[in-house]
Amino acid sequence: MTSDSLEIQTIVAGGDGLARRPDGPVVFVPRTAPGDRVEVELTEVHKQWARGTLLSVVEPGPQRCEPPCPHYHTCGACQLQHLSYTAQLEVKSRIIADALRRLGSVETEPPEVVPSPRQLGYRNRVTFVMRRTGDGVVAGFHALQDPGRIVDVDRCPLAEDVLNDTWEALRASWGVNADNLPPGKELRLTLRVSSGGVTGLAVEGGEDYGEPETVLEAIDGLAAMWSIGPGGTIEWYAGQAFLKERWEEQEFGVAGLSFVQVNRETALELEAYVLELCGEVAGRRVIDAYCGFGVRALKLAWAGARVVGIDSDTDAIGAAEAAAAESGAAARFRTAEVERALSHELPADLVLLNPPRRGVDRRVAQALVERPPARIVYVSCDPATLARDLKLLSSAFDVESCRGFDMFPQTAHVESVVSLARKE
Repeated sequence: MTSDSLEIQTIVAGGDGLARRPDGPVVFVPRTAPGDRVEVELTEVHKQWARGTLLSVVEPGPQRCEPPCPHYHTCGACQLQHLSYTAQLEVKSRIIADALRRLGSVETEPPEVVPSPRQLGYRNRVTFVMRRTGDGVVAGFHALQDPGRIVDVDRCPLAEDVLNDTWEALRASWGVNADNLPPGKELRLTLRVSSGGVTGLAVEGGEDYGEPETVLEAIDGLAAMWSIGPGGTIEWYAGQAFLKERWEEQEFGVAGLSFVQVNRETALELEAYVLELCGEVAGRRVIDAYCGFGVRALKLAWAGARVVGIDSDTDAIGAAEAAAAESGAAARFRTAEVERALSHELPADLVLLNPPRRGVDRRVAQALVERPPARIVYVSCDPATLARDLKLLSSAFDVESCRGFDMFPQTAHVESVVSLARKE
């Protein structure tokens, strides 16, 4: 492949720098910053675009900084550590606005992105990859531009200290060829730490039990191990069945891969903003779709709303129902896929959407267009699927506001909250 000297103009979705060549396709180059003059090896060339590998930074742009992680130049887990934090927020604001304009036909100025109180040490859940090879064990993250290779990582600067300490202790105690862990050529190891500082380990890809009790006994603070089967189901566990998680007034149990926002402090700010957008809810009918453990639904019920929460996670709905019964909240919960249940629960005054990264099913958008509530508050972790869904809803709703929240510093991911009003 050939090399080229390029000037990086901007950062695009996914975190790559973009350079425009006057006589050829645009070039996407990871680990570059706006204003960088770089030497690039072109590794993939098409008619409209090309991809390159950074060879050297000839002249750094004003937003470039030294990444805090020693693995950053080879590890593919993060995308933006080489940018100042102010620049990261600017990049994410443009990514949201570009997606809404190009994919959603929503003309908007780049929105405010609320910064994270912590740019490092914020993650309460991290998934590592462990591979058994003929030379031993390697465990960490997929390599930059080479996902078939694993970069061995002993500590991740994005993880909370307790989680990193547990990861180091796990690596030291899993035995020769990691024989204390379930057998299997490659395992996905998800460590999570509860709000009380207790950790749990979820293992995907295992072919048998291994020696879970030995692992639990060897690591202080590791209280549970779960074996995760197809579809995210827990096949067996050792130690505790659940870790206790507290979110403001509510306490519930999390297990395996149960979803809780990875950045606690930013999540609190996002939730406060969502409730602000909901406004006065007393006496109104509210549907909280993809409600998880029902924290938001219960708050709205305590404020006087008649709430229905929908989620497919049986354990999460069980915890929500228990909390509603204990507090006497006027909230009802359903274990169901939102696309199957939503149309049966409409009409409503307010609908909250907080889908996974893939966004909402077309059936969800169709149901909302056919029986539109007065307002929708949509919480998204992917600007592209958010924009797609806003376009599906555009015949019945107008976008009133958009705000970003930096739930994932040092990466190209960003959370967005959009308020939609029914067209008159």
